[in-house]
Amino acid sequence: MDAKIRLYVKNQLCDAQIISLERNQANYLFAVMRQNVGNQILIFNNSDGEWLAEIVGGNKRIVTLKCLNKIRPSLAPPDIWLFFSPIKKSRTDFIVEKATELGVAEIFPTYCEFTNSERINQNRLQSHAVEAAEQCGGTYVPKVHNICKLTDTLENWPDHRNIFFCNEDELKPTIDFSSLPNGPWAIFIGPEGGFSKREKNYFLQNPKTFSISLGPRILRADTAAVSALTLWQSNFGDWVTKNI
Repeated sequence: MDAKIRLYVKNQLCDAQIISLERNQANYLFAVMRQNVGNQILIFNNSDGEWLAEIVGGNKRIVTLKCLNKIRPSLAPPDIWLFFSPIKKSRTDFIVEKATELGVAEIFPTYCEFTNSERINQNRLQSHAVEAAEQCGGTYVPKVHNICKLTDTLENWPDHRNIFFCNEDELKPTIDFSSLPNGPWAIFIGPEGGFSKREKNYFLQNPKTFSISLGPRILRADTAAVSALTLWQSNFGDWVTKNI
């Protein structure tokens, strides 16, 4: 098998399934990657795994594929959510891309009191997540939600989900992760100005909150997101043998 192109599709995938690609994907295959009828590519969705598919018809506007055989099953990430405050466009894109590569289930851009950028393009960020999954070999694309308000989120927080609160004021340099509970988690990354005092109180009043230090230096929001996800994955996620 010499197929190197990977595409995320929304269709159901099964033996001999015929699917039509969206116009932008057709243009990518024929105009950008110079593919032709008879070439083979890899396709995946969030549930049916990765499949080898053959281009059986098409042009720059529409492409038809036929599923040949299943290469590997779908691998969903651990049940970890990422909440972060939007920053500059390129750095927000970076957070979504790296979160997808590191493995998250859902991504929540979050409005905080000190958030500098109040608007996001949800569709564009979702496209970045798709591209990241295609490039990193993943078989799962996390859902990127529309922007939510932090206080509303915490006021309606589900009882079963633990909070990984990245707290720049946390005095403990390290934490014994073996003492933390299993189960679904959510990581919260603050804006460039940090969480406000009121927001910190919201976190600390929640019994599901665990205040975590990311080290002795103040990290940029995008660096903090990667650091926190790496820390969580190496202790609770699918980087270790014990999954939540």
